[in-house]
Amino acid sequence: MASNVLVRPARASDPAVIGSIQARAWGIAYAELLPAQALAALTPSELTPVWREAVLRPPSPKHGVFVAVSDDLVVGFASVAPSDDHDANGETGALGVLAVDPGHQQAGHGSRLLSAAVDHLRNHGLNAMTVWVPEADEARARFFTSAGMVADGARRSFAGPGGATVTEVRYGAEISGA
Repeated sequence: MASNVLVRPARASDPAVIGSIQARAWGIAYAELLPAQALAALTPSELTPVWREAVLRPPSPKHGVFVAVSDDLVVGFASVAPSDDHDANGETGALGVLAVDPGHQQAGHGSRLLSAAVDHLRNHGLNAMTVWVPEADEARARFFTSAGMVADGARRSFAGPGGATVTEVRYGAEISGA
């Protein structure tokens, strides 16, 4: 039997599950990049209020949070917003987070979420999208390059949780649809 899968805008009932998915997904994806104490601080109870605010009170219509659903179970999420990069023009959007629950990866949910993010930004007049990827996260870099995004040469470093230095590479793509 085929699974009922879709992507929809996040609802008021979704922030707790979004926080849980982010904690689990990042706990695995970033186990080698961040100190254990930093990952331990990324708990659903810490993340849920942030997602509740993003879902219930987005700063503008260009902001969005989407969830991937499989058989009525939220299995992943993505968030988008206008880019706040110093070199961005007013027509560039940013993918803030895209995460799929580890038990539901490799089933197309990430691709569907990315497509919904692109559609949302495009529908709000944005013609490019960027995403920042930790330099050491080869799986995430492969995912975005397989979707047509290209590293544009921009890099940034910051002190992450627990004092670890995280260096990120920016990937981008035109999304105008022309």
